[in-house]
Amino acid sequence: MRLFRTLAATTVAFSAALLGGSQALAVEVPQTAAQPARVAAPGADFTGIAALSNCSASLVRYAESLSTDKALVLTNGHCYEGGMPSPGQVIVNRASTRSITLLRPSSSNAGTVRASRVLYSTMTKTDMTLYEVNETYASIQSRLNVTPLTLAKQAPANGAGMAVVSGYWKRIYTCSVQATIPELREAGWVMKSSIKYQQPGCETIGGTSGSPIVSTTTGEVIGVNNTGNEDGERCTLNNPCEVNAAGNITVDQGAAYGQQTWWLYTCLTASRTLDLNKSGCQLAKPARR
Repeated sequence: MRLFRTLAATTVAFSAALLGGSQALAVEVPQTAAQPARVAAPGADFTGIAALSNCSASLVRYAESLSTDKALVLTNGHCYEGGMPSPGQVIVNRASTRSITLLRPSSSNAGTVRASRVLYSTMTKTDMTLYEVNETYASIQSRLNVTPLTLAKQAPANGAGMAVVSGYWKRIYTCSVQATIPELREAGWVMKSSIKYQQPGCETIGGTSGSPIVSTTTGEVIGVNNTGNEDGERCTLNNPCEVNAAGNITVDQGAAYGQQTWWLYTCLTASRTLDLNKSGCQLAKPARR
C-alpha cells in the first residue's frame, strides 16, 4: 500500500524517484502566491485535490451531484483513520470528524473541511474510503474557491492517458493505463479489475495513497491510486501479485496500481445516496450477521 509510513524511508524513496533516469517523471508546481491566469490541461494542476495526515485525497462529485449536496472526499480504504479494514470488512455510515486540507490549483493550501461521516470504506474488491463532509459544494466554493473533480462512470481503457495527483506530496505523476488486472492480491486482501500503470512515469511512493487517478482527456476521476510492488516479493504487504483469469500468479517488481471507483454509480440512488442492496450494485457489501 502506498501509505506514508516513516519520514526517513519515504524520503529515501522520494529522492530515488528524482534521481533515476527511469524513475518517476513527476511534475511539481511551485507554491507561489500568484500564478498566471490559465486553464490547465486535465490532470495538470491540483484542482479538487486534498491532503490527509497520512495520505492523499480528492474532493469529488457524481455527474448528477447538485451544488446543494454535501460534498464528498475520496481516498483509500487503507487510509481510513480507524485503521486498515480487514479482508472482507466493509464500513458504512460511520461518524467521522476527520480534518481534510483542500488545495488550490497551484498546490498551496486553500483551507480545511471536516468529514461528518464515512459513507463507505473497504479494502475488498477495491481500496476506497468515501467521506461526506459537513459542507455543501456551494459552501466550499464560496468559502475556499475549491471545485470538485467528477467521478467517471466507466472504467478506463488500456492506453488511456492518466495522472496520479498527490495532495500529500503536492506532486503529479503522468503516464497511461497499461492494463486491467483481473485480480490483485496483497497480504490477505483481494482487489478486482485493478488499474496497472504504464511505466516509466507513475512510480508512486508512500504518501500517494488515495490520490485520484485523473483522465488527462476528460479530467474525470477514473480510479484511486493505492499500491505497488516494492521488493519483488509475492503477494505480501507492499508487494501485490497479479492473478490472471486462469489463476496464474505473476510478480512485477516496480509496478504500481490503482483501483476502480466507477462501481459507486452502480449503487447510486436517484437521491444520490449509496444503496448497497440496489440491484446491480457492484461494491462489496458488509457481511450479514
